[in-house]
Amino acid sequence: MTTQETQPGTEAPTLAFPPGFVWGAATSAYQIEGATTTDGRGTSIWDTFVRRPGRVLNGENADVAIDHYHRYRDDVAMMAELGLTAYRFSVSWPRIMPDGAGEVNQAGLDFYRRLADELLAHGIDPYLTLYHWDLPQALEDAGGWPARDTAKRFADFAACVHQALGDRVRNWSTVNEPWCAAFLGYASGEHAPGRRDPAASIRAAHHLNLAHGLAVQALRAQDAGARIGGSVNLYAVTPATDDPADVEAARRIDGLQNRFFLDALLKGSYPEDVLADLSAVTEIDFIRDGDMETISTPFDTLMVNYYSRFTVSGAPGGSSSAAAAPTGAGSPWPGSEHVSFVNGGRPVTSMGWEIDDLGLYEVLQRVATDYPGIPLIISENGAAFDDVVDGGEIDDQERLAYIDAHLRACHAAIEAGVPLRGYFAWSLMDNFEWAWGYGKRFGLVYVDYATQRRTPKASAHWYAGTIRRGGLRGPAE
Repeated sequence: MTTQETQPGTEAPTLAFPPGFVWGAATSAYQIEGATTTDGRGTSIWDTFVRRPGRVLNGENADVAIDHYHRYRDDVAMMAELGLTAYRFSVSWPRIMPDGAGEVNQAGLDFYRRLADELLAHGIDPYLTLYHWDLPQALEDAGGWPARDTAKRFADFAACVHQALGDRVRNWSTVNEPWCAAFLGYASGEHAPGRRDPAASIRAAHHLNLAHGLAVQALRAQDAGARIGGSVNLYAVTPATDDPADVEAARRIDGLQNRFFLDALLKGSYPEDVLADLSAVTEIDFIRDGDMETISTPFDTLMVNYYSRFTVSGAPGGSSSAAAAPTGAGSPWPGSEHVSFVNGGRPVTSMGWEIDDLGLYEVLQRVATDYPGIPLIISENGAAFDDVVDGGEIDDQERLAYIDAHLRACHAAIEAGVPLRGYFAWSLMDNFEWAWGYGKRFGLVYVDYATQRRTPKASAHWYAGTIRRGGLRGPAE
């Protein structure tokens, strides 16, 4: 008979994480829910984008996705079997406010009430993200994120969601990866709404930051005890050589990717050098009195999404983006379009992203040093690989090794004094991967898109064992 002491994953870890460390996995509404026309849901910019020829690989869409809207109970039961202590999900703005403002769709709120109740019944803490890129199309028609009013509408939306779910949800995140929403959506056009207007993308970036601050204030007004996070995707940035042109390229990319958002949220200002870079694209006339104070309204946790390192050059010849869309796009770097991204010689995922766990350690140390005092959570970290189903099993050792290495970087950062409180793997399940459609799989759980059958991969079983023992075995498994 198997006992608790001999059950796999219950032996004492060599690298133990602190008591109370949050072990989770993450998803987003548009990528998993499907049911895009069900129960009064409105149209999002992604619903529009996927129907434009050539914007998504193979012309795929998320009308069904992985049908989480109907299968959420089974999905939560699976989370419980894996031992997750927390689940990070986003709510669909058009499912709750079909036109982005005004009338509230109670059927949409009811779905998230049921989801939160199901999570709590299984002992899983809900971590709710208010915005993961699915802007209601009606708001885009009115100007989208380049329009200041969208930030105000987002604050109203945040207050509405909290009023409905604040009795169930304690952990909130505002805007997921504002860099992507602004510059992939409005500069390169590789994400919805697919606009290629660098000047508009800069305004969008500011208004996304403003939306974060306004949402923090709206949530605090309703519940002073809510735990609120801001979510940014950060990269370690390295010049390809010591050549001054490459060093300058690294300053520019680090500035727009990292410091533009970190300084705004945590210092209440934009870096002067980044504003100078952007002033070559557009007049910086959209920052109004009081904006920076609003944007830097104190919040509780910085949510860090980390996937890779950027190696950049000021010389021509490389890619203009480290994560270009499969169907082609413009540059997401307004004012720094000349910068190229080069291979640093590391192994890559199936997305072509270099695998660099040391970069995660570097990012965490930097944030703790440059922006001291704020607790951190890794809210996304994971990798896409070409999974092979063999006899009904998926032995995804590359993904397992990726997560293991990055958790070791997290542990090392904690040992060095970084206030890291939790880790969410991206993603819980394979899903609709934006412009890549269903061609890239990030999940711990394999989804057969034809049957919707879920099968935990080797990485899921390994992660479950890591959670049970509260840490990692050493050396690297």
